[in-house]
Amino acid sequence: MAIRQEDRAAPGLIGRLNGRHHRAALNVYLLIVVGHWAEHLVQAYQIWVLGLPRPQARGVLGQFYPWLVTSEWLHYGYAIVMLIGLFLLRPGFVGRSKTWWTIALALQFWHHIEHLLLLIQVQAGVTFFGAAAPTSIVQLVVPRVELHLFYNSVVFIPMVIAMYLHLRPNPAELETMACSCRPSYMPRPVATPTPSAA
Repeated sequence: MAIRQEDRAAPGLIGRLNGRHHRAALNVYLLIVVGHWAEHLVQAYQIWVLGLPRPQARGVLGQFYPWLVTSEWLHYGYAIVMLIGLFLLRPGFVGRSKTWWTIALALQFWHHIEHLLLLIQVQAGVTFFGAAAPTSIVQLVVPRVELHLFYNSVVFIPMVIAMYLHLRPNPAELETMACSCRPSYMPRPVATPTPSAA
């Protein structure tokens, strides 16, 4: 007799996040991601539609709190929150959705490296690559606003595909799903092994 996936659910916080709280955790995570992505879209709109100079194109929050746009700690903090969220919520995915979620995780890992390079330069008071200002690797060829709009888009797209497939599993994936996103999810108590009669 096969043991169902939800009977093998990991204990602790990770198990709960990827079990009975997976749908709620994904919704909170998606809200954070969409909010950040919207800031990048507003900033792009301010530059290319309204014609604002780049230093004045600060998104929505940056209009009220200008220091947010120039804070490398804030940008790095968001990149690490994204990375941690993708990592922590990954065990709840199966099959095709897990593949797409993993693609988003890999892309976000690189995005995080780029932000780490910027943070190191600001904190150390030096610049890399002979640049006049803190610069990431890809920023050597693509301007920062466009680059980070691109990074956030290429992480967001596979994430959305993963969530779509996760909420519409095929029969094989449905059989292995153990989270609250599973259609007709009913939490099951964790099975305790019974001693075998020897």
